[in-house]
Amino acid sequence: MAKNYDESSIRVLKGLEPVQERPGMYTRTEHPLHVIQEVIDNAADEVLAGYATMIIVTQHSDGSVSVADDGRGIPVGLHAEEKIPTVELVFTRLHAGGKFNKTEGDAAYRFSGGLHGVGVSVTNALAKKLEVTVWRDNAEHFLSFAHGHLVDALTSRPLGRGEKKSGTLVRVWPEAKYFDSLNFPQNDLVHLLRAKAVLLSGLTATLHHEASGETSTWCYEQGMPAYMTQNLNFEPMIPPFHGSFFFPTTTEEGNAGEGAQWLVAWTEEGGMLRESYVNLIPTASGGTHEAGLREGLFVAVKNFIELHSLLPKGVKLLAEDVFARVSFVLSAKILDPQFQGQTKERLSSRDAVRLVSRAVLPQFELWLNQYLEHGKKLAQWVISQAQARTRASQKVEKRKSSGVAVLPGKLTDCETDDPALSELFLVEGDSAGGSAKMGRDKFFQAILPLRGKVLNSWEVERDRLFANNEIHDIAVAIGVDPHTRESACDLSGLRYHKICILSDADVDGAHIQVLLLTLFFRHFPQLIKAGRIYVARPPLFRLDVSASGKKPAQKHYVHDTFELQSLQDKLAREGVRPNAMSIARFKGLGEMSAVQLWDTTMNPDTRLLLQVHIDDLSALNWALTEERFTMLMGKNEAPARRLWLEAHGNEAEVDI
Repeated sequence: MAKNYDESSIRVLKGLEPVQERPGMYTRTEHPLHVIQEVIDNAADEVLAGYATMIIVTQHSDGSVSVADDGRGIPVGLHAEEKIPTVELVFTRLHAGGKFNKTEGDAAYRFSGGLHGVGVSVTNALAKKLEVTVWRDNAEHFLSFAHGHLVDALTSRPLGRGEKKSGTLVRVWPEAKYFDSLNFPQNDLVHLLRAKAVLLSGLTATLHHEASGETSTWCYEQGMPAYMTQNLNFEPMIPPFHGSFFFPTTTEEGNAGEGAQWLVAWTEEGGMLRESYVNLIPTASGGTHEAGLREGLFVAVKNFIELHSLLPKGVKLLAEDVFARVSFVLSAKILDPQFQGQTKERLSSRDAVRLVSRAVLPQFELWLNQYLEHGKKLAQWVISQAQARTRASQKVEKRKSSGVAVLPGKLTDCETDDPALSELFLVEGDSAGGSAKMGRDKFFQAILPLRGKVLNSWEVERDRLFANNEIHDIAVAIGVDPHTRESACDLSGLRYHKICILSDADVDGAHIQVLLLTLFFRHFPQLIKAGRIYVARPPLFRLDVSASGKKPAQKHYVHDTFELQSLQDKLAREGVRPNAMSIARFKGLGEMSAVQLWDTTMNPDTRLLLQVHIDDLSALNWALTEERFTMLMGKNEAPARRLWLEAHGNEAEVDI
């Protein structure tokens, strides 16, 4: 029985307790990088405000991390209202900071990523220990915290004669219980610091590992162009477009200082670099400022194409035609940015679309007309993208309802949702499918009956595959879209870790196996590389031995004539007379009862399940395999098949 719900049931969380009770509401809990990023962002804000030139991050041997800057230093005097040192207030109170009054001319931080004043207070709340050293007003000031509570109150000592220093040093020991792991993702940390150096001219960002003694330093005199050159794998089709615009005064379109700087490049192949920032805060999930960049680029290209009458009749341009192969670095400055969530990974400020578009559009349109050769080359490429999209709109897609692919109605799914345990049997024929449904273990085995022979898909374009009902149902059931060997394929949606081809043990069954293996090799190669495709081997014969004396009757299942002969020889050596043995041949899976199908083909303890794999996955061997498939499955390869059969036909053991 639950306790009474009364006035005593209501609990009021004070201080930093809300963060400690629900850390996931304030930060990412996979690792402590984000709480350290809060400190780094504060240092970067000092650089952005023009008061600091360096940020030094040190990963100490004891697991702590320190962040130092040479800015003004956090104020240490008593706060007028709270009557405690301001630096203590910043680290112990939610919604306490110097980044609220941004419209005032003398605001401490006119542009910053800080919105809610909860940044470093979250860091302190989730730290086992935190130390702060401030150099300010010709003195060194120190205080420390444990589990969010003040341990060492603020102390100060004057700097020595001739010693001039200003800035802040924060050292953090993250508390293990709040995070899945205390290991920092080094690539993300390096990327964060390097990006600050790219976006802030004059900043030197340093990362030091105390244990190894390794130190990395980033300072980009050329800023974005140098960064883009380092990170693009392929040459752009036209020179990158680099520009910036910031409002000199406050107008109806924007506040003084607001605007953006950007670098945009188009590549025809390879991976793309897409990074955006708002007031130096990385927005990994994009947002409205990226939408503004997209709009500005699209309208500029569209206007250029219309001005020069380049658009063919019947072709309609969309923003995705321009943006499909764009790599960019975008840094926006917004007076009062609004983000989705405390982690600030996506900008939601509506005005940012207009602000960035207003900055990009006129400059890019001028650039295209100034460099006509590059402008026309980009325009022709964009038009070709639009034409390809128009053709692709005629492709046959998966049948969907409410935006979600609908599982085939004839699929009998298993009960478990764990793909690692699940098996899907692609069964030849409705009759065999019925036996398989009754004989299976419904907890982990799913059945998809196939009607007739599957289409030979070797020469079928990927965008026409779903015109075939059987292939459509297979793709939807397994949860993976068709792909190529070279393309990246996300197998996270794979619904079964064993996809088993189950067909009759005769020539027709072998043909169905070949057609399905052709489908998987050609259009789902990552499944073969991952070892997810199997061939189930049902028996071809059943050999019954009559009871004799005290020996009970025996029943044996064998897969081929060679195995049958070996079994007969074995039984003869054991004294079984030939007239005591009777042999029955299965004409197909449909002849087998549900019990027989389970015992012989589906029971993991007794079945014969062959994994499909390629021994050598090198590009050369894969190409040779494709060449052999083309010869065997290509529509216009009959002469080559005939020559091959004449040379190698005697090597096959055909059961006719």
